[in-house]
Amino acid sequence: MRPNYRKIFQDMLQLEHPDKLEDPKIRELLKKLNTTEEVLNFNDKLFKQSKESLKNNQKLKTYDKKTMLKLLQYQKKHGFSTSYMSKKYKISRTTISNWKKTFEEEIG
Repeated sequence: MRPNYRKIFQDMLQLEHPDKLEDPKIRELLKKLNTTEEVLNFNDKLFKQSKESLKNNQKLKTYDKKTMLKLLQYQKKHGFSTSYMSKKYKISRTTISNWKKTFEEEIG
């Protein structure tokens, strides 16, 4: 069972930053929290993080299958190297290579 990210962020904002819930852009983004990528982007827009915390948090990120496939299809469509994708999305080259092996049939 997936966590209800919409509810989690809504509760968190209600307690800590009720003023942000009044912003129509934030309310609209809140309705669209389905994938890991959307949750991470929403979190980045809401809470600016220091470079040090970004570096530490990167080690703890996980991605759902839909997001992994989306990144791999994007890479294939544009012909980007694994090194380029690694730098752009701050994901290790080994991780991307493992995804490719795991989903090679699904990305064509």
